[in-house]
Amino acid sequence: MNELPAKPLSAHQDEARHLGAYDPNYERHFRAVSQPIYQTSLFAFRDFDDMANAYAGNPGGPIYARGDNPTVMAFEREIARLENTEASRAFASGMGAISAAVMALVSPGDRIVTVHNVYSDAYRLFETMLRPMGVEIDYVDGTDTDAVITAIAGARLLFLESPTSLTFELQDLEKLATAAKASDVITVIDNSWATPIFQKPADHGIDLIIHAASKFLSGHSDTVAGVVTGRKALIDRINGSTFPYLGGKLGPFEAWLLLRGLDTLELRMQRHAQIGEYLARHLGEHPRVSSVLYSGFSDHSGSRTLRGHSSLFSIILDDAVDIRTFSNALRTFRLGVSWGGPESLVVPAAAVLHQKYDVSAFRHFKLNPQLVRIYGGLENPEELLSDLKQAIEVGLKR
Repeated sequence: MNELPAKPLSAHQDEARHLGAYDPNYERHFRAVSQPIYQTSLFAFRDFDDMANAYAGNPGGPIYARGDNPTVMAFEREIARLENTEASRAFASGMGAISAAVMALVSPGDRIVTVHNVYSDAYRLFETMLRPMGVEIDYVDGTDTDAVITAIAGARLLFLESPTSLTFELQDLEKLATAAKASDVITVIDNSWATPIFQKPADHGIDLIIHAASKFLSGHSDTVAGVVTGRKALIDRINGSTFPYLGGKLGPFEAWLLLRGLDTLELRMQRHAQIGEYLARHLGEHPRVSSVLYSGFSDHSGSRTLRGHSSLFSIILDDAVDIRTFSNALRTFRLGVSWGGPESLVVPAAAVLHQKYDVSAFRHFKLNPQLVRIYGGLENPEELLSDLKQAIEVGLKR
């Protein structure tokens, strides 16, 4: 049977496609400017043959929302577009994305190389789940490019985070990706801090990019989600193993919230960059601030892939400041984990080091108890700086 010729797009549809907004379901969605929420657990088949074809591996569309859902798929497509990658898979959390990606790619007897001060729950995954399963984990100073290149010989996977989320150390993505490819090592990076606005790791040879989408991608502190994007062959491996059986799928409402957040991502990141630079520069001049761990001040070669710097960084206060008193004196800043929303937050390392987990397990973490991670939200930067200064003054040991 001859196929009917494709119906030409209207001028409006063609413009929408050019802008990256055109969706084949545009007319079906009543020309809605916001992606509809497909709040459904399943999708019915047209007839017996349609169902039989789906079970034979040729589905004509979504089947069950533990797998694909149109709203989630729209978010996955948008992330792939922003990161210049081939495919994506969304998850119910950032750790769901990390776990599914890593566990799909390594087996007992394989070796992972990662960096000092990697995200703490990724560290726990490596140590409490993968190492007991027979996966070897090596931790290397990520700022030492030659040391990382030496370490990856014979490894299966290189897990990066540039910059790291407490100490903000950079890695040279281009050199490490080139060396990894030469050694047949898969590269994965947590790009939550930079977002695709400030860093596109795939453009520099990284295989898979992970986002804790709860943070800047969402931007509203009302969503927990994660996403993996990168080479289609690797996403297919995740789709064929860990994704369907671990069950960490993203819900359609959360995907819709993320699509809403992506609409303002570039504008928000520009504002965060301004606030971060303002706070880091002025805090660097404060007599009670021993050092500022801010990527914008780094001359490391890893800064070449960064096109901007966010408002998440750390300071180290001198020993004359009592961290508990400083923290409790804050008025605009709140004490809270995560980041990416409109509210400003701090995480004092001294509080983190008192967590219930065995501190000895953090032997690869080099945290100064005077370190305070600062996240500048979207409040007035002068007000934020004033709040930090008055809290430092209150915190001075008398």
